[in-house]
Amino acid sequence: MLDDEEVETVDVPVPRKRRTPWLIGLVVVLLAAGAGGYLLLARHPAATSVAAGRTRAVTPKVVGVEHYLPLEPAFVVNVRDKDSMRYLQVGITLMSHDTDSLNAARQADPVIRDALLTLLGSQEYADISGSAGHQKLQAQALAVVRKIVQARQGRPGIDALYFTSFVVQ
Repeated sequence: MLDDEEVETVDVPVPRKRRTPWLIGLVVVLLAAGAGGYLLLARHPAATSVAAGRTRAVTPKVVGVEHYLPLEPAFVVNVRDKDSMRYLQVGITLMSHDTDSLNAARQADPVIRDALLTLLGSQEYADISGSAGHQKLQAQALAVVRKIVQARQGRPGIDALYFTSFVVQ
């Protein structure tokens, strides 16, 4: 029956397996891993600083209430200059987290004022006219006050010294 007739064979292409589900699954896994990593780093700030290349851990600094003691009246001293007589007027406020240290500074007010007047009066106009000289003078004044409070209390206790006004004429 079919012997005489030639049978024609047709090559049917083999259906390929679809890769689409695998690709979708791979993308979902990568997105989930990325989101999990982000949440892990966002939750731990110390891990963020290490990931950013910093070596020290970030720790929140616990600070108590700040207390201030303005030294009134403002300090007025002569300042040396080559050509003329100059005056410096400085308002100073002390800051501490310890009220006992501020009380010790309040009781030593005449001693602190004398030491600060000596320090301020020894300055030259050229040294204090720039911001670097201003900051250096502020650091020196803080060291003077800390030394006096430490002699009376046994610890420096004063955390900062602020110039609340600074006028040179």
